[in-house]
Amino acid sequence: MRHDALVTHRAGAIIVGGGIAGLTAALKLAPHPVILLLNAPLGSGASTGWAQGGISAAMAPGDSPHLHASDTLMAAAGIADAEIVALATREAPGCIDNLIALGARFDRTPAGELALGREAAHSVNRIVHIGGDATGAGLMRALIDAVRACPSIMVAENTAAEELLMSQGRVCGVVARATDDAEAGPVYLRAPAVVLATGGIGGLYAVTTNPPGCAGEGLAMAANAGARLSDLEFVQFHPTAMDIGVSPAPLATEALRGEGAVLVNARGERFMAREHGAAELAPRDVVARAIWRQMRDGQKVFLDCRKAIGEKFAERFPTVYTLAMAAGINPATDLIPVAPAAHYHMGGVAADGNGRTSVPGLWACGEVAATGLHGANRLASNSLLEGLVFGARAAADIANDIAAFCDAAPVCAAVAATARYQAYDAPELAPLGARLRELMSRHAGVVRNETGLRLALDEIEAMQAEAGERSARLGNMLIAARLVCIGAARRRESRGSHYREDYPAADPAQQRRSFLYLHECDPQPQMRRVRA
Repeated sequence: MRHDALVTHRAGAIIVGGGIAGLTAALKLAPHPVILLLNAPLGSGASTGWAQGGISAAMAPGDSPHLHASDTLMAAAGIADAEIVALATREAPGCIDNLIALGARFDRTPAGELALGREAAHSVNRIVHIGGDATGAGLMRALIDAVRACPSIMVAENTAAEELLMSQGRVCGVVARATDDAEAGPVYLRAPAVVLATGGIGGLYAVTTNPPGCAGEGLAMAANAGARLSDLEFVQFHPTAMDIGVSPAPLATEALRGEGAVLVNARGERFMAREHGAAELAPRDVVARAIWRQMRDGQKVFLDCRKAIGEKFAERFPTVYTLAMAAGINPATDLIPVAPAAHYHMGGVAADGNGRTSVPGLWACGEVAATGLHGANRLASNSLLEGLVFGARAAADIANDIAAFCDAAPVCAAVAATARYQAYDAPELAPLGARLRELMSRHAGVVRNETGLRLALDEIEAMQAEAGERSARLGNMLIAARLVCIGAARRRESRGSHYREDYPAADPAQQRRSFLYLHECDPQPQMRRVRA
């Protein structure tokens, strides 16, 4: 694709993001023409490929979508949307069957049945894996092969969306720019349907398990377009990222604890048994806070897999084994140092069961969306499921009415819009980005309070003034960070993944989802939208 301000492209739909949700949506939209925008080469840059956990689905005798839904609702701390949960868990087995038909090679028992694992807060074994702890990579291989073979999908690699095109109150395309050319100008892409599948916000934090490109940019673009947002305060921190001084941090998958691995501190004490009845298999927020308290008190924390897995480690969990060995740790015989890391955002762009947002012409699916599936705390291995279910449903919704959407969508003039930002990225602003990540980890991390959140908001406002409009990437990151902090400041209670040390108890009066719009919370006039 040429990157030139005088060039426009048009398609039936534009999908922004190349993880499981985006690729599923692109495939399900065939044969309608689709532009698939990826800020990195196809197969990289998305969290899906890094996923060590599997996909949850009620596939076993004795399990059921109802039981899966019950576990999901329990983890969600009282605010999940029960209808959305029922929908997703009901469609989960069919998603697995579809992936098998696509060529995904799930792990099997010697008898040929699906090998089902168990992870935290699941009442039964219902997690399917590929290659033990390489599920994401296996899924991406199958999906990428299908996308490459699909003639209706135009793959635009190393091309980042930075703004949504608006006309007559409707999204009608995106402004995009090359990520591998510092001199690239904007490209205006037009379509009656735009699907955001940009992933989460882990890149806003100093330590995350997400790829760097997952930094809230899709959330910010939707917010600037006037979209309704939901549950922004709920950021899940994975309790067992490898604490080896790097970010993104390699993940020590939850399945290790599902196999009996235990957490110990530097004194060799196993501390989770006194924190929760399920010990190491407690919900992630409980485990993350327990580790955070140990570290606050000066204790390093380790995952001990020696007895539970031992010499079978390399065979059972080859991805973790390779990552650990690269750091000089033999997990079969050594303790693995761990710490919480930003992992998953339950909040995002408010979307219904078909991925529709509050803005005509805009859909959202996967982690960038907030359907109400996860509530305040995501159940393990429901994330890949979410991408499959709602990526497919968004595509079906668009395909069913694409002729009507084309008729309703206003025509965008070829070059009438003016890109707001000077460039996609500005290397000279890298120190500002690092400051933002440290700020978010310090004040909007595992444990929060009013003073810290207000300090963060003041600092973010100062950073926005300093950055100006030089970098679309940083500008969108700052908007996303501000929104997360505002959501966290507004919820004066502790619930699920959101923990306020100044409001440590859950408040029954606040047992509901939160919603907001950017214009309600920004002290400045709403940022100018790109218009055609």
